[in-house]
Amino acid sequence: MKDSKSDISRRGFLGASISGLVSAGMISLAPGTVLAQDKTKDKATGEILYRTLGKTGISVPIVSMGAGAAADPAIVKAAYEAGVRLFDTAANYQYGANEQMIGNVLSRLGTRDKSIIMTKIFVPGQRQGLEGDQWTKKAAALLDGSLKRLKTDYVDILLVHDVASAEDINNPDLIKAMKKLKKEGKARAIGVATHRGMAEVINEATLIKEYDVVLTAVNFTMADDDNLMGAIDNAVKAGKGIIAMKVLAGGSRWPNPDSRANYSGTTVTRAALKWVLNNKNITTAIPGFANFEYMREDFSIASDLAFTSEEKKLLSDNNVKLSMGFCRQCEQCLASCPYDTDIPTLMRTHMYSAQYGDFRLARNTIDEIPKHRNLSVCTSCSECVAQCAHKSVDIASKIAELKLMYS
Repeated sequence: MKDSKSDISRRGFLGASISGLVSAGMISLAPGTVLAQDKTKDKATGEILYRTLGKTGISVPIVSMGAGAAADPAIVKAAYEAGVRLFDTAANYQYGANEQMIGNVLSRLGTRDKSIIMTKIFVPGQRQGLEGDQWTKKAAALLDGSLKRLKTDYVDILLVHDVASAEDINNPDLIKAMKKLKKEGKARAIGVATHRGMAEVINEATLIKEYDVVLTAVNFTMADDDNLMGAIDNAVKAGKGIIAMKVLAGGSRWPNPDSRANYSGTTVTRAALKWVLNNKNITTAIPGFANFEYMREDFSIASDLAFTSEEKKLLSDNNVKLSMGFCRQCEQCLASCPYDTDIPTLMRTHMYSAQYGDFRLARNTIDEIPKHRNLSVCTSCSECVAQCAHKSVDIASKIAELKLMYS
């Protein structure tokens, strides 16, 4: 049933957070007063559900904070008070300002020992051209910068950022560098973050005993991706911890708003998050939120993963999956491009700008693409369109939009 009070940007969530504490004054409450018990409870109690991250022993609520787009420290404080314990950031988010914000908030709250910080280093450009001990020196310098900004002497989870292939992570010098940081106590757990080639990356990480955690894109539009689901299952059986990102498939800012006429933004968000987290191989999800409404909406499912009838209807509606226009980063389109344009990364950039509304992250992502593969070399020939494996992504129009915004 259509919710006339909601719009396409997840607004209108007024009520159902886990304790009913969704008033605008929530931010003023003292730390620990809003469902902050660090306990594992059955959903029937109405308290937050926790899971353990593989063999790391780290226990976290099933909903965490993707903080990359957040610029208001009050959102981080409110998230902690609501019960969020894991905060995801990266060295390059907002050119370091994001890490600094999280560090400042947790320091002021005095909750570093009760919080879990996950950050990422080594974007692809920082990995190019390194040899031998350069890897160890570079890793140490990057993490030291993050630790200074985060106001801590360790992070709980340290990931190699934006890994796209097995070759990216089975480099013995990279493994040695990351292992050394863990041995020194600067990272409790290490691993990789992957947006594309996810099954290949997860399978490789499963074979590498040094890696503890994989952060991977996964959402309900990928329900038929047997390779990805199988890779996740095998990784968990091997003791790896799996954290999910891109869980909302771009959220409720759909490319085709007509297809979502019968669903509220709240239904979209809650259904998508529940679908991911009903897979018990997923320890926690990191939906990104930058305002109080999105925070409450995302965290409202943290105590109950049962689907409503409307959520079931949405998830079974094939028109919804097609209209999301979510690029699965399968790379099948690459072979058709006469200029070797990095189409998957450009598609991810479009999602950041057009659907997330996060223009800084979009700009960061474009800047990380080598010039010989970036937006400027695309001639809009549309050869890639017919090669989309899922036939639901209008590659040409999205890249055209990017050109208008960033060329």
